[in-house]
Amino acid sequence: MIRLSNLSKSFGEMHAVRSLDLDIEAGQFFSLLGPSGCGKTTTLRMIGGFEKPSAGVILLGGKDVTYEPPNKRDVNTVFQSYALFDHLSVWDNVAFGLRRKGVAKAEITQRVGATLEMVQLGELGTRKPRTLSGGQRQRVALARALVNRPRVLLLDEPLAALDLKLRRQMQIELKQIQREVGITFIFVTHDQDEALTMSDRVAVMNNGVVEQCGTPEDVYERPATRFVASFMGTSNLMPGVYADGAVTLDGGLTVNVGQRSFADGTAVSLSVRPEKIWLSDFEDGMTRVRGTVRETVYSGPTTTYLIDLVPGVRVAVLEQNTARSRNEDRWAGGETVDLGWRTADCLVLS
Repeated sequence: MIRLSNLSKSFGEMHAVRSLDLDIEAGQFFSLLGPSGCGKTTTLRMIGGFEKPSAGVILLGGKDVTYEPPNKRDVNTVFQSYALFDHLSVWDNVAFGLRRKGVAKAEITQRVGATLEMVQLGELGTRKPRTLSGGQRQRVALARALVNRPRVLLLDEPLAALDLKLRRQMQIELKQIQREVGITFIFVTHDQDEALTMSDRVAVMNNGVVEQCGTPEDVYERPATRFVASFMGTSNLMPGVYADGAVTLDGGLTVNVGQRSFADGTAVSLSVRPEKIWLSDFEDGMTRVRGTVRETVYSGPTTTYLIDLVPGVRVAVLEQNTARSRNEDRWAGGETVDLGWRTADCLVLS
């Protein structure tokens, strides 16, 4: 549906997007994920026609739209601010674009009604946006974009202004709506959990480039770079030197990692996710080390332990608080513990 080829954007001496290549399939929920200033919103604005590229090509359904204005592209955008008309009713907000296009009145009535029902606002058509909750206003903005039946819907952090509980609810609803309408969604977010929950594919951006693009499972379980490993959730990144199937960490601790494609003496980072580390019931063949608990953080469903392996090497370990793990079973600060992980659950990153 969309192909970005060698796409770049500069603002004076600042390079916001650098030689970006991406293919986005029809019907996908595709997320551009990264920290503030990484180029994700600039990329979205170039796809929508709100920014002109400094170089490169944008193809929409095989057609070159690189320099077409926004109204000439079969694309609609949902902005973070919603950009609703407060003096118009919900119904008139959603119908606005169809009226501008000269769509017949009967068809407007049918399409607006069906779209409002789809976003669960069927009974609120006469209300003004200012009388609605944040989640309801977000649904109005979504309905206004969807009613035009675009080939691609662009969403620029539309859930950022919502509270945590409502944001999680809207993530599920937005994904369900995307499946129902079958339109390609391109979603910009800085929230890793949001991208993992909603996306078919995720492009992780940093400093204007895509560091990794893949399924949510790919980028979380098999990060390609140190940045992706650290940005996608929490990862213990332990610096060291690779040699003969092992990594010697700073502080002198040597950990077996299996055969990897690094030359002996290469400076690397050993990455292990907190939830992949065990504190009991070890399996045969696991990597086993010993450490000292420095902090215990209770968070309701989980407890996180901060454990020093050797001076300068600290790891986080995440355990679920199940029926078997009572308060008295938790490790306290200063206690010595054994911990371990499967060799397959650790990554060696250059």
